Amino acid sequence: MEDKRDILSAFDIHRVFTTPETLLPVLKGVTLEVKRGEIISVTGPSGVGKSTLLHILGGLDQPTRGEVRIAGCSLSGQSEKSLAQFRNKRVGFVFQFHYLLGDFSALENVMIPMLVAGRRKDDALVQGELLLEQVGLRDRRGHLPRQLSGGEQQRVAVARALANQPEIVLADEPSGNLDTETGRKLHDLLFRLNSANGTTFLIATHNKELAECCQRQLKMVDGKVLE
Repeated sequence: MEDKRDILSAFDIHRVFTTPETLLPVLKGVTLEVKRGEIISVTGPSGVGKSTLLHILGGLDQPTRGEVRIAGCSLSGQSEKSLAQFRNKRVGFVFQFHYLLGDFSALENVMIPMLVAGRRKDDALVQGELLLEQVGLRDRRGHLPRQLSGGEQQRVAVARALANQPEIVLADEPSGNLDTETGRKLHDLLFRLNSANGTTFLIATHNKELAECCQRQLKMVDGKVLE
């Protein structure tokens, strides 16, 4: 029975990719639960399926078989439009590359998910500035992405992921493009947000130091997840 504290549940997730030569099974029956307020790492070698798993958990991809539920809502059977709306309002994403829009300021990048969700511009402005303050970048709010360092760009991406107060933030190698010291600062920020706001994080990472600091550590082996 699903625990009411579960913010994300995945049941028997399979994902098979079709190539011209063969069928390639990547996920082979993944079942996991994430409780509200947890910060969890997912480790495993490159190519094991960590990114595929996060994409399915966040509704960016569909499983070949199985079901994902976020805050009790199934991602199966939804139209592309309703799924996109659900992702924007309920799930935050942080990727290895920041994917900020180059022609928009840091503040505007953070505001965009809120405006897409139908928030008033003045509300989005206030919330965007608060989020940039939380990640230590309020004084950089008018800068374009190219005017920011790599670490600053990723912090803006984190603020953007939090814009609509999502149920969970899925982070895929968030410090993978950063040097060691900058990566540590980003990790500290994620733990600080988890502690201060109760934000739930599921983080795919190769970084052993980051993984071991998380409340729970999951490992992907042969298409399955082990605690």
